[in-house]
Amino acid sequence: MAKPPSSAAGYSGKSLIAKLGWKGGSNAIVVAPPANYAELTDDAAIAVKKAAPARGSFDFVHVFVRNAAELARDLPKLEPRLAAGGMLWVSWPKKSSAMFVDLTEDGIRKVCLPMGLVDVKVCAVNADWSGLKLMRRKI
Repeated sequence: MAKPPSSAAGYSGKSLIAKLGWKGGSNAIVVAPPANYAELTDDAAIAVKKAAPARGSFDFVHVFVRNAAELARDLPKLEPRLAAGGMLWVSWPKKSSAMFVDLTEDGIRKVCLPMGLVDVKVCAVNADWSGLKLMRRKI
C-alpha cells in the first residue's frame, strides 16, 4: 500500500522531497533544520548536520536560517561548497510564523544575487517555513 504524503505536502499534494527536487544518492546536506525534518521529508536519507563538514561539495544544500544575521553568517560558508549544477535551498520563517524575526524572500535575494546565485523556485516547507531554491547563474 502506498504511503500517504506527509503533512508537509500542503495544498500541492506533493511531498516535500518532491518539491525540493532531492534525488537519492546525491551528495546532500541539511544545516540547522527543524526537529521534525525527517518527518517532513518522509525519512529520506539526507545527512542532517549542524554545520557543513570541512571539505567536499554538495549537489543539494538545504539551510534553515531564522533571521538575516544567520543568513549573512551561513551563506558565505555554504555557497562555495555548492557543486556545479547543484541546488541550494534557503528556508526562513514565514511572516505568519511565531518564529518570524526580520528575514524575507527579498532579503534572501539581496544577499544571494551578488554571490551569483539566482532564485528559481519557492515552496512551503511547512506551516512555519518557506524555502527559496537558488542555483548559480549560468554564464
